[in-house]
Amino acid sequence: MADPTRHLAPTSAGLADAADLLRTGRLVAFPTETVYGLGADARQGAAVAAIYEAKGRPSFNPLIVHVPDIRTARRFAVFSAQAEALAKAFWPGPLTLVLPLAAEHSLSPLVTAGNPTVALRVPAHPTAQQLLRAFDGPVAAPSANPSGRISPTTAAHVQKGLSGRIAAIVDDGPCPVGLESTIIGFAQDTPVLLRAGGLPAAEIESLLGVRLGQPATDKITAPGQLGSHYAPQGAVRLNAQSAQGDEVLLGFGEITGDLNLSPDGDLAQAAANLFGHLHQLDALVRPIAVAPIPMTGLGMAINDRLARAAAPRG
Repeated sequence: MADPTRHLAPTSAGLADAADLLRTGRLVAFPTETVYGLGADARQGAAVAAIYEAKGRPSFNPLIVHVPDIRTARRFAVFSAQAEALAKAFWPGPLTLVLPLAAEHSLSPLVTAGNPTVALRVPAHPTAQQLLRAFDGPVAAPSANPSGRISPTTAAHVQKGLSGRIAAIVDDGPCPVGLESTIIGFAQDTPVLLRAGGLPAAEIESLLGVRLGQPATDKITAPGQLGSHYAPQGAVRLNAQSAQGDEVLLGFGEITGDLNLSPDGDLAQAAANLFGHLHQLDALVRPIAVAPIPMTGLGMAINDRLARAAAPRG
């Protein structure tokens, strides 16, 4: 029988316990500003394999490696001038960069799913930062939920999905951004948007002075690219003005619904509420209709998650 999952406080003692668990190859969920991540030592193959097993995640789907700063990130990847500019402008924060692996990177090949690149992020959440510094090593950490299901923005979400499958959860309340990080890769000299997320693409384009490209292949090169992802138990219908049949309605702005992502039409508030509201409606085990969300700013990332939640499931 599996050991019960421990709940750790975001204190020095709790984070020291969490770091010790990571060193011994155990799995620890922890908060970031985006969603809760499921962490393992990215250098230990058995620990990384345990992430895939706990989540039921396909092994061809690579993982994001979390580090505390740019200096540490340079140990694992080769930075171009554009990547350096993005890292200096937006790290710590909800941005992941997919970069060529450094020659002596020490990461488990399971982290990259066989790709010659690695996804790196420096989270801004104070508790994530403290844990990374207490652990003093790279932490592979996808979202802390069963693969393909709604991402977790609270410790309770993690507990519901992974209790008994992981060693511990560091509980530090809800995640403030509520959407996974924006992922940027590079095709020669062109930055490519691999996943819309908590950093609006327009801010990246403004900094670099170029338009972001789109992936040129269907090959999975970064997390969050599966067609069906972030899915509730029931069907999801998008761009709904009202509920039909036994649906529950997730509203936005003037479309009130059973729950409303943001009555004021604030996309940042809607992003922060998205997964939490989906979890609440999912508990009703009924189809979910979702009001239209504007395709501007963070609305691009919100619509990306909703489209994957509504996609046919394999």
